[in-house]
Amino acid sequence: MKSSRLLSIVLLLQTRGRVPAAELAERLEVSARTVYRDVEALSAAGVPVYAERGRHGGIALLPGFRTDVTGMTADEARALFILAAQGAHSALGLDDALRSALRKVMAALPAPHRPAAELAGRRILVDPDKWMPRPSSAAAPADGSAGRGTVVDLDVLHSAVFTDLRLRLRYRHSGETRPRTYTVDPYGLVAKAGTWYLVADRRGRPQLFRADRVATATLTEVPVRRREGVELAAVWQQLRRQVEDRPAEVRVTARIRRERLDLAVRILGGALTGPPRTGEGEDDGAGDRDGAGAGAGDGDGAGAVPGDGGWATLDLAFPVLPAVRQLLQFGDSLEVLGPPEARRVMAEAAAALTAVYAADTPSA
Repeated sequence: MKSSRLLSIVLLLQTRGRVPAAELAERLEVSARTVYRDVEALSAAGVPVYAERGRHGGIALLPGFRTDVTGMTADEARALFILAAQGAHSALGLDDALRSALRKVMAALPAPHRPAAELAGRRILVDPDKWMPRPSSAAAPADGSAGRGTVVDLDVLHSAVFTDLRLRLRYRHSGETRPRTYTVDPYGLVAKAGTWYLVADRRGRPQLFRADRVATATLTEVPVRRREGVELAAVWQQLRRQVEDRPAEVRVTARIRRERLDLAVRILGGALTGPPRTGEGEDDGAGDRDGAGAGAGDGDGAGAVPGDGGWATLDLAFPVLPAVRQLLQFGDSLEVLGPPEARRVMAEAAAALTAVYAADTPSA
């Protein structure tokens, strides 16, 4: 709208000094003729703005027409411009609002702090998204259940948070194919490692709902019923502790080839109960498992044991025994050492996988 554009022109001129009309037009996504009309409107409103023609001309404010934010330090100014990547703002439809807010802050900063603030925004980037995110086109299946992509427009959840109304969800839990229906009292939205969560009470108890598992979301006309004195940050911390401190019933020891260790740590980080043991200067007591000494093997590391430099030992914890099967993704680069029941699960899973592909194996 015009009033917002007029304010943007003033803020840009305060920040940059003299600015060519063509540059203002490009920044504001309007024509140069519209910029000149806006300048006339500002002048008529008492803003000391003028235009200079010629090769080095442009539009400028009279010297002294400026407002500073007093008391802001250089570090505070830099901190304001080290912002998260646009993913979170885009999901909430706030990209334009963010750009406008930054223009206002930059214009209001004390002049000595502007270069450092602008440089911080160009040199430091915080990207909260995970590597290789799922494509957004992964939509819901034909049966109406929630798929793996974001099904519900985040605006609906956003509206529920700010309008203080109860929300009716059709939500698919992990491992289920059909959504369930809930009526919840939302506290707010949380973006965690590239994934959006709705934090809400269901029947007076806090619960997390992944936005990409919400099949439908409908605002009711019933006012929200939050617990008195409870805020989003406190509920989020409670739910986060429940996820991170969930007791792991199965403790597993495995060995992995050293060249695959970094990848394993990235993938299995949440299951690791301690740092990997590389055997450098330590004795993990596993050197002679099944009677195989450190010198056993065929020279390529296949017969090596933890502590010989070719392998590292991992201490892992899983909530249930079948979860151990996720270690199959490392192929023969990882071996489960114990407990015996975990080795048995791996052996059965590997045998089943071999049977699937046995028909494609060429006969000798």
